[in-house]
Amino acid sequence: MTTARALVVPRTGDSGVLEVRDVEVADPGPGEVQVEVAAVGVNFIDVYQRQGVYPLSTPFVSCSEGAGTVTSLGAGVTDVAVGDRVAWGQELGSAATIVNRAAQALVPVPEGLELDVAAAAMLQGMTAHYLVNSTYPVREGTVALVHAAAGGVGQLLVQLVTAKGGTVIATAGSPEKLEIARSRGAAVAIDYRQSEDLAGDVRRANGGQGVDVVYDGVGRSTFDASLASLRPRGLMVLFGGASGQVPPLDLQRLNSGGSLFVTRPTLAHYVASRQELLQRGTSILGDLAAGRLTLEVGGRYSMDEAARAYDDLEARRTVGKLLLVP
Repeated sequence: MTTARALVVPRTGDSGVLEVRDVEVADPGPGEVQVEVAAVGVNFIDVYQRQGVYPLSTPFVSCSEGAGTVTSLGAGVTDVAVGDRVAWGQELGSAATIVNRAAQALVPVPEGLELDVAAAAMLQGMTAHYLVNSTYPVREGTVALVHAAAGGVGQLLVQLVTAKGGTVIATAGSPEKLEIARSRGAAVAIDYRQSEDLAGDVRRANGGQGVDVVYDGVGRSTFDASLASLRPRGLMVLFGGASGQVPPLDLQRLNSGGSLFVTRPTLAHYVASRQELLQRGTSILGDLAAGRLTLEVGGRYSMDEAARAYDDLEARRTVGKLLLVP
């Protein structure tokens, strides 16, 4: 048994409910490893869980993404060794100095890649990977609208789409964020806060035509413009709700919009097997280690500063990925 410091959600609510507590961590069980945590990713799924949008029994230790060094092994673990550097993206209870993780949930971190970058990359990196490779397989000539293109997923989406020969029309909320989107490869960057007709601006940027696919992690405030930006039979990919959850949709809008498609994917269904997890995780971490992808860490916070980290995230005051450093 080991004592760790952990970020606990004692009840649902805003960031003010978060508490840092000492918790007891058992020795790793069969199929588990114990990890000294180097960094923990801050994500909107943590907010949804804390608010009760994704219901969980309280109290619970927050966060699902992190990276660190293996310190001990449970029975039956053969493909991970003490001293290995590992990362994960779908394991609730990650915001602690020491955690037990299922060995099958871990992805090896390549040499030359810092653990904090690996922690920052797992959830958002694998999300971007499945969005452009599986949800809508981008190819040469694809035109994609990417909202919040200066955010963690957004920056990776812009890079992955353009690497496949696609064109990105990006939206962001300030001149500085627009410049970040352009620096990652966006052909056009639109300030959604200044736009009076966002869908019209998108279509004008695409020669009067709708786009093939919209990657929308913003939700309520962009959803209508996203649908209106699509070409006939285009795909609306709603993968998050940073501005709030989208109200129920009248399906006739898909008919009148041009036989449109809408999907609401989530990462868990795209890393459901060990093989798929490793495929996506090693691809993203390998590209980062080789310099083919750039990921910006926009802020590092101690666990005692977690409420401020989430307030900054929810207010969209940040650029890139936020981390807690236990």
